This record gives sequence, C-alpha cells and structure tokens, in this order.
Amino acid sequence: MGQDELELVDRWWRAANYLSVGQIYLRSNPLLREPLAAGHTKSRLLGHWGTTPGLNFIYAHLNRIIRRDSAEMLFVAGPGHGGPAVVANAWLEGTYSEIYGHVGNDEDGLAELFRQFSYPGGIPSHAAPETPGSINEGGELGYSLAHAYGAVLDNPQLVAAVVIGDGEAETGPLAASWHSHNFLDPAADGAVLPILHLNGYKIANPTVLARMPEAQLEQLLRGYGHEPYFVTVKDPDNTEQAHRDFAAALESCMADIRAIQDSRRTPSEDQAAEAPRWPMMVLRSPKGWTGPREVDGLQVEGTWRSHQVPLSEVRTNGDHLRLLEEWLKSYRPEELFDGDGRLRPDVAEGAPTGDFRMSATPHANGGLLRRALKLPAYLDHAVEVPRAGTERVSPMITLGSWMRDVVALNMETFRLFGPDETASNRLQSVYEVTDKVWQYRIDDADEHLARSGRVMEVLSEHLCQGWLEGYLLTGRHGVFSCYEAFIHIVDSMFNQHAKWLKVHRKLPWRQPVASLNYLLSSHVWQQDHNGFSHQDPGFIDHAVNKKAEVIRVYLPPDANTLLSVMEHCLASTDYVNIVVSGKQPSPTWLGPADAATHCQRGLGIWDFAGSEVPGEEPDVVLACAGDVPTVETVAAAELLRLGAPGLKVRVVNVVDLMRLQDESEHPHGLPARDFDGIFTADKPIIFAYHGYPSLIHRLAYRRSNQEGLHVRGYKEEGTTTTPFDMAMLNGIDRFQLAIDAIDRVPGLAEKHSMLRQELQDRRIRAREHTRTHGEDPEEIRNWKLG
Repeated sequence: MGQDELELVDRWWRAANYLSVGQIYLRSNPLLREPLAAGHTKSRLLGHWGTTPGLNFIYAHLNRIIRRDSAEMLFVAGPGHGGPAVVANAWLEGTYSEIYGHVGNDEDGLAELFRQFSYPGGIPSHAAPETPGSINEGGELGYSLAHAYGAVLDNPQLVAAVVIGDGEAETGPLAASWHSHNFLDPAADGAVLPILHLNGYKIANPTVLARMPEAQLEQLLRGYGHEPYFVTVKDPDNTEQAHRDFAAALESCMADIRAIQDSRRTPSEDQAAEAPRWPMMVLRSPKGWTGPREVDGLQVEGTWRSHQVPLSEVRTNGDHLRLLEEWLKSYRPEELFDGDGRLRPDVAEGAPTGDFRMSATPHANGGLLRRALKLPAYLDHAVEVPRAGTERVSPMITLGSWMRDVVALNMETFRLFGPDETASNRLQSVYEVTDKVWQYRIDDADEHLARSGRVMEVLSEHLCQGWLEGYLLTGRHGVFSCYEAFIHIVDSMFNQHAKWLKVHRKLPWRQPVASLNYLLSSHVWQQDHNGFSHQDPGFIDHAVNKKAEVIRVYLPPDANTLLSVMEHCLASTDYVNIVVSGKQPSPTWLGPADAATHCQRGLGIWDFAGSEVPGEEPDVVLACAGDVPTVETVAAAELLRLGAPGLKVRVVNVVDLMRLQDESEHPHGLPARDFDGIFTADKPIIFAYHGYPSLIHRLAYRRSNQEGLHVRGYKEEGTTTTPFDMAMLNGIDRFQLAIDAIDRVPGLAEKHSMLRQELQDRRIRAREHTRTHGEDPEEIRNWKLG
C-alpha cells in the first residue's frame, strides 16, 4: 500500500471515528464550530464505543480493496452494538443521505445524524434493518458468520467480510459456524472472509480467545480448517504501522481466495480434491482504540471501561466535557469536512462508487435481486381421493416429489436446509435431482454427498437457521425442515428474524424478501420410537407472540392440503410460515381441487364427516387442527353418528390457525359473523388441537362462545409408546372426544349413558392392547371412514 493510499484510508478511518463519537454524544454543534458546551450533548448517553474503532478500521481497508478490484463485498458486523460504525460509514459513502433525505450530506444533516442515534423517535444502536448495508443486526450475538455463509451461497462473485467480536466468539452458534466452509462450493458459491476482532473484553470481563495464547489460538483456527493471518496493534499511537500490517494481511487473504476459486472453477479441476483451506484474519487492537486513555485516573483505552460510554458525565462534570472535546478534535475534523459540513473530496474518494459501496450493495437489500420461484403445479403431484378417509399416504413423501421438482426448476435460487433429517422427514425424492453438499472426504459408503448440491445438512439447527436467513436476506429462497421438538433450539434466532421482518416491511426502500419457511415433521403425536424428549409442539405458541403481519401457521390435515399450503408459502414474501405435517401414512380427506379451496378458506365445514341436517343448527361442533387431531375428530364424529342417531354433529377443520383470531387481531382473522356462522354462537365446541390447548383459547379470546369452547391438545403427557396411546394419554383420542360431546350437549349424557360407558370400555381395551401387543389395535391402526 502506497503512502497516498495509506493516508486516504486513515482519513476515512478518522472521519468514521469522528461520526461514531458524535452519534453517541452530540445533539448539536456537530463540527465544533463553537466551544463544546454541556447543552450540545445528549441527556441520555447510549451506545457502544469499544468495538466501533476496530469496525471502522476494517471497513476503511475493505473499501480500498473494493475500489481497486471492483470487488463485490458485503460487510457483516458481528459485534453487538457496533451500530455507530455501520451508520457512520453509510453516511460517509452517501448512501444514508440518498435513502433518508432529512439526514443530508451537510452540517444540518450531520446534526440530525448525531441527534437521531439511539434517541427517542430515532434509530437503534445496532446495525438494524434501518441501517443501509446491514443483514445482521448484531444485538443478539452469535449469528454473523452463519449469515455471511448463507449470503454467499450461489453468489459466486460475492465476498462477505464478517467481523466477529471476541465476545460473540464465545457463543455456541458462532462456535459451530466455523464449520460452515465445509458446505461451501468454491466453484459455484462466493467466499467468506472471517475477521476475528480481538479487543480483549466484553462488558466487564476478558474474553476467552483474546487471553488464549496465540500459538494455541492458531492451532484452534487451523484445526477448524482456516489459514489465519494475525495482525496485532502493538503501539496504539503507531497507526501507520497498523494500517500497513492490516493491508498486507488483507492482500494475502484476497489473493488466497482468488487462488482457491480459480483452481476450482477451471474445467479440468478434479472434483475429488480435498477441501480448501480458506483464509481468515485475526486483528488484535485495543478496545476503545483512539478514545480517552484515562478517565478519572483509571485506564480506559484497552480495557473493559471503554465498552459503552467512556465519558459518562459530560453534562455534569467539566473534566469529562473537556475530555470529550479533546477526543473529538483529535480526529482533526477541519481536515475532513468543509465549511458547509460536507465531506472533503480527498476523504470522499475513499468510497467505492454506486452499488459497489457496501452500504448500497443490493446483496444487503435482497428483494432487489429476488426472482420469483418457478413452482411446479401441485396438482401434478396431488393424490386422487376416491372417497374421503379411505386411502392412506404419507404427506411428506408426497410433498417430497413436488419439492424435487422445485429444486430442479430453481437450481441457483432454492435450497433445502435441515439437521440431518431430509430423508428422515421423507423428503428423499429431492436426491433424484440434487445431492447434499460436502467438502471433506467422501467415502464409497456415503450416499448423496457431492462437492455441490442444493441440500444443506448439518446437525446444528443454529447453522441451518443462520444460513437460511443469510440466503433469504440476499435474495434467494429456501425451506428449513426440522423435527418439531427441536426447532425450539432456534427460538431466539426466530425472534430476531421476525423482529427484523416487522421493521423491514415498513421501510419503503427495502424490497420484499422470500418468506422464512419452517417445515416441521416427526411431530409430537408420532414419536413411538423416540419418546418424551421428542414430544413438544410449543414452537407455534412461541411464534404467535410476534407481530401478526409477519406470522403464519398452517396445519394441513393430509397430503393434498400440505401441497397446496407449501405452494402458497414458497410464493410468499416477508412472512415466517410455519407448516406442521406428519410423515407417516395417514388418511386423505380432500381431492386436489377441494384441498386448494379448503386451504384458501383456511378452515371449513366438512359435510362428509358430520351428521348435521341442512338448514338446521348443529347440536355440537367437533373442530380440529392438525393431522392426528383431524383423524381422531372424524373418527369421533363417526362414533357419535353410529351410537347416537339423530345427533347433529358438525365437523370443522382448521388449516390456517390464524383464522381463529378476530380480524382486528390478524390479517387472516375471521370476521365475527363468519366465525359464529361456522362454530355457532352458543353450541358446545369440542376442539382437538395439535399443540397446547391454551393457545386456542388465546387466539379465540375475542369470540362470543367462550363458555362453549372446550379444547383438547397436548398436555405434557408422553413416553415411548404407540401413536394412539399418545392420543389417549393427552385426551385427544376419538373415544374421549365423543365422550366430551356427550357430556356437553344438554340431555345427551342421560340419554346415552350406555354409549358413554361403551366408549370408556373401548378406550380401556385399546390401552391394554398396546401393553400386550406393542401396537395399536388393528381397527384403530388401519381405521377408515365408513
């Protein structure tokens, strides 16, 4: 790096640092045109300085590479509250003012930039959706590296430079993310450049990797499969040497990346070659670098005391105010900004141009790049239903053939993610057109492993979620297939993505991205070989806490409705779609056309299953949501039709769970008049639900017939047992549902006491059969609707 380049990078770094400090402290007098007074500062000082100068330092050097090579780069800021840095660089590059016209590129705009930061009515302190160039908020730590890898999949020209804070490096998701390069195809994907930033401290404690002896740290990183380049800032005042050392290491990393990609992208390349050793960087710099050295006689720079706000009493302590002014002036703002407060040309030339700016890259606004999926007609894969409830097929196997064609039609824009469960969840048909990507050794006994593939399998739900989020936010499509009980592992990651989408949807400059689709199988009601640990349907409860405009929950009862729901979900944008379906053979209820209509309605009356009289109100409503609850509900209706002739039973199936909410609560909510027309305003409702019963009461709390609503569902009773025994343990079995109807329809218990006793006896016999024979009775196991 020549002297002119060095000085340009340094000027940019100083400008970004100045803007970062200003965002934390100032509400006016942005360029210190007058002596700094307490009234120029904010009354509440919020933000995090400690990690910020390191982020600015790295950003400035990446810009140099982009300008020189016209490189496509994405900047992922992992350190938690590094928002001041990312916002500062977006303003310096001009992107911020282009998007937010009220934050101009002059002195008034600078004042607004400072005032709004972490301020009521302003912007968050994280690199949030409001921040141009961001796909990783960084408020919750651990996801940056997985997001970066997801971003470069099928993006062969993109380099994602991801800064990993040493606090973040202690998290479980980040620790697993070091394995991600084993799922990266150098021939078809882009590259990730991890930059481990060791500044030594978290909020109040030292960090593990920063205190680890360097030889041991190098062994660790090499063991992960990386080639680490170490840069250590030994003298905080010798910034020229720091710039030169970092520039040289960055040059080596970029050269290594190009060499790996060039070698794998030549036609003669041996695809059996060993996995490449990708480069990475380790930057050791003082926490709070360039900030106050000492405050109140205590060391600040290079310690945990610089983590947040090094000078906390600028409004009440004259010494603190003086130190703040000295700190700001140390960046020599008069050399960076002209008389109008605009960036001087010799600083502004440090920015790349157009979409090459990391704050303006379309890869960070994936909706600009998103292409609609080519979706095969689900009718071509639907199963015929000669008569409802008489044929049994596996919904997931049926879906697998459709998803095979989805993959085949979208070989550069669609991937399937899952923790070693694609075949277990019966989606193995996709292997007819693709493989599982894998870069380490492949043995003869291995199946469906290849250097490239559309299936990403790793036994880490965190990685699957992080990769998919990065893939979606940069413009592509995907599905996360998982066992229902273990999707809880990503509860917090789901939270962050749902919150991101909620804000993203309100920003006119952010374009819609493909929805995050969860496909949950191996569910609570069919875990006869796994047991209690695999029985938890509560992810739905967790999800519906989020904003209604983002969350959708579907419980298709059979193969055709599953196909219809997934076709809808994969075509949607800006949602989190949760689809729960069993993988074992189960009854088919609706033919292809009827299934599509039923899914469009979201719920409906099944006249083939009930015994109501047209034109008359039913005596009882048997409602259901979920495949196993649907089977038990229809079977219960049959028991009542045969045992209590004349009883008018209405059967209602719910596919779209959010239809239960009032229209004022959710966009899919059913108007009150329609809800009462289906469920009645005063008749008993026996509702068999897939998950925890309380959720149905929660969703329907505005409905008029609260006293009549009785919900059966999972109540934490489980073990390794048969499917029907699971239903009996939790009270959603057909016998119990029929008994509930007898008990709740006025006068029916007295009239049909013998039927009630017979149902109880059959329930007892079914339980005894499972204990004696190890399976459910044949008339239940192979039950068909008569």
